[in-house]
Amino acid sequence: MTSITTTYRDLAELLPVAQTACRLLFQQCYKAGIKNIFITETYRSQERQNYLYAQGRTRPGQIVTWTLNSNHKSRLAWDIAVGPPQSLYDVVTLTRVGAIAKKLGIVWGGTWTNAIDRPHFEVKPTWLMPKGYKLEGQVTVPTNSKGQVQLIVEDKKEEITVAITNWNPGSPAMKTETENFIGQAVKDGIIQASHLKDLQNGVMTTDRLIGLYITIQQRRANK
Repeated sequence: MTSITTTYRDLAELLPVAQTACRLLFQQCYKAGIKNIFITETYRSQERQNYLYAQGRTRPGQIVTWTLNSNHKSRLAWDIAVGPPQSLYDVVTLTRVGAIAKKLGIVWGGTWTNAIDRPHFEVKPTWLMPKGYKLEGQVTVPTNSKGQVQLIVEDKKEEITVAITNWNPGSPAMKTETENFIGQAVKDGIIQASHLKDLQNGVMTTDRLIGLYITIQQRRANK
């Protein structure tokens, strides 16, 4: 049995409608240049809600929730925070995210008048994606401050796959070019030196090379 102190951050704990809404929100934030946000909680059991509600009341600590009846337990809500260089609950960033959420028909706790909850977002079971929007690719939703929101568009991924599938490690020119690309990524601190060693030792698979290429390009774009 899971402890009441355990925090669920996995999107899979949400209902499908909330998963889609959350991914769309993170996608639009990515497109707006907001990439340092991450999930801090998704599903919350009633027992955990009771435990949190007691904090600052019958249990020591600062008050962290204002209700015993949270939509977290309905698997329709999620909380976020902000990664470096901003503070954990940077008001400016959360307000920008809230404005994007409003356009998507997602409820933002920052608009509540009785108890403002800026990190909180939720949808109704009947939520539908607004016209003109779609999930444009694979959206990476971080669950800690070390991650960055990412969007991998499928057609670009396919182009990369096609290009690298033709990679011929037996070609001196191609091998040199690939080693230079991976080597520079190592110098930039984007990937570990072990990847370059595996490439030089001839144990680098095509699938792994594709993954490395995508990772390097994304991390450089996020700098």
